[in-house]
Amino acid sequence: MKKRIQLSFIFFVVLFGLVIAKASFIQIFQKEKLLSYARSQYVREIKSFPHRGNIFDRNANPLAINVQTWNVFAFPRNKGNEFKSEVKILSQFVPQLTIQSTWNKVKNRNKHTWLARKIKLSENQIVNLKKLKHIKLEPVNTRVYPNKELSSQLIGFTGLDNVGMAGVEKSLNEKLKGQAQVLRFYRDAKGRPVKYEQIHPEENHSRDVDLSIDKELQSIAENSLKTSVDYHNATRGGAAVMDAETGEILAMANYPSFDPNQIEGSRSEDRRLSFVSDPFEPGSIFKTLTIASAIENNVATATKKYFCEYGRLRVQNHIISEAESDKKFEWLTVTDILKYSSNVGTTKIAFDLKYDRLKKTMFDFGIGSKTGIELLGESSGIVNRSKKIQPLTLSNISFGHGVATTPLQMLRAYAAIANGGFLVKPTILKTSESQIIEKNRIISENTSHEVSKMLIEAVENGTGSNARIPHYQVAGKTGTAQRVSERGGYEGYVASFVGFPVNVSRSFVVLVYIDNPRQKGYYGNVAAAPVFKKITQHLLYKKKDFSKFARYDKASNTKNLDTVMFKQSASKVVIPGRMPNFVGMDKTSATRLAKSLNIQLGITGFGVVQRQNPESGETLPESKTVHLHFGVPKYE
Repeated sequence: MKKRIQLSFIFFVVLFGLVIAKASFIQIFQKEKLLSYARSQYVREIKSFPHRGNIFDRNANPLAINVQTWNVFAFPRNKGNEFKSEVKILSQFVPQLTIQSTWNKVKNRNKHTWLARKIKLSENQIVNLKKLKHIKLEPVNTRVYPNKELSSQLIGFTGLDNVGMAGVEKSLNEKLKGQAQVLRFYRDAKGRPVKYEQIHPEENHSRDVDLSIDKELQSIAENSLKTSVDYHNATRGGAAVMDAETGEILAMANYPSFDPNQIEGSRSEDRRLSFVSDPFEPGSIFKTLTIASAIENNVATATKKYFCEYGRLRVQNHIISEAESDKKFEWLTVTDILKYSSNVGTTKIAFDLKYDRLKKTMFDFGIGSKTGIELLGESSGIVNRSKKIQPLTLSNISFGHGVATTPLQMLRAYAAIANGGFLVKPTILKTSESQIIEKNRIISENTSHEVSKMLIEAVENGTGSNARIPHYQVAGKTGTAQRVSERGGYEGYVASFVGFPVNVSRSFVVLVYIDNPRQKGYYGNVAAAPVFKKITQHLLYKKKDFSKFARYDKASNTKNLDTVMFKQSASKVVIPGRMPNFVGMDKTSATRLAKSLNIQLGITGFGVVQRQNPESGETLPESKTVHLHFGVPKYE
């Protein structure tokens, strides 16, 4: 009896379990059936980024912003009278979407179909179109570049879906776009698409980007560059300004350019930021690195002399000659070799130096490696990494042939000379902190100062005369390199100039190159140096955080640049009892000079001194008073 009861209990438990399992199976089946039905009614999922971050320059001027536009689309599964009626209504409120054009888009489709993308609609249009059942509206922000071509290659542009396609828009896309908003469409019982939104507001924050670019300086750079490229009938050109202390890129331009608001019709080569992506043979601006290496390695000094073979030196079976065939140099110091840009002299320095030490210096300066700037498509350049090379190859490399660098690499290399010997990382993002730290030192302070003195000579008394700026001393180097032809060999030239004003409040470097100038001169001093001058003048005369008037006296000259500075034309000549020349000075500098001579000032206007009364050189009046009229400076 007891056994029978146990069996009955077990049977009951098993039966109960089967009933529960059946109920669970039915529930799961029904749930899956419901999900299957829901999936069958699922129409489309759209991801959108409702607000892309804005891009500003360093002074909060907008470079890339958003405006509200609309996408118009339909699910033309049922093209009955109701749908045809809505197409007619659409054409009435949006005339550009004619009945015929809309019907051509949907007649062979029964799925999601775009009728128009990123179009502007008025409030009246929006209200009426939202009443339609088969035709839908989707709000979407459209990217607008209010300055058109200004800095377009650096900023880049976005595609139809507001995804970055080039420049900063692409390299910082993840930061700018934020989290996607998901829009799902399902069909109702009548088969009509019904929108269901799935939003993640807590993750939907895009971020603005503050670039290091100065909009005003960028405009000066682009306009000056365009003028030179057009004047010399060149293929293209580039220019950039870098803060030598922080690595911030204050301006970076290539010309020809394009309008990112109108991508259609623009050329791909005009959309490329060649300053970063395209390596070139730097030519004579590279000689500075060869000489810096010789000084750093105690192979040469500024005053060491080399016999320059009357401008012709046989190396293996090739004749190394000077860029200008009429230059027949005999004995030149290292300073003179750089000042006169002697190929023969630089070759002899390189032969003393040897390639292993020159190669190490190149790598220390960042030649042959990417700088790490926040842009995609940067080139590493081309460097011969062999342990041993032929004498002719070493000769060519020493003066900038047989090696390819990007303009950005050369800009950074010169920044290390300008800032006292530190390699900094270029950045297009605004920063307030200096990146100079001890571990980034690549040359000694003494080497940087010695090379700077030589570069001053190159501008004051050598090949870079067109880069001189009144009241300032400029250190710089010209380059006129043979241009590598797309068909092989060389064809034409690349004219360049790179330099920096010395003893300013903050050091900065400017590099300009003009690719393939075909008329009115092709030398660096003719085609590139004037562009450098215009850009640098703007910074010195307008931007007080960089400017410091370059007037020196013996008591203030403590740096080893001062002897050269004191001797050069940037110093004001003051004759006792005579009125000094105030023309060209800013207010701070004029006040300082007047105070040092116990002269009283009468001031009108703003900018720099345009006129003075009494004029310079006249007898100083008993009142010791001079009236100065200031005006906005004009750049030649």
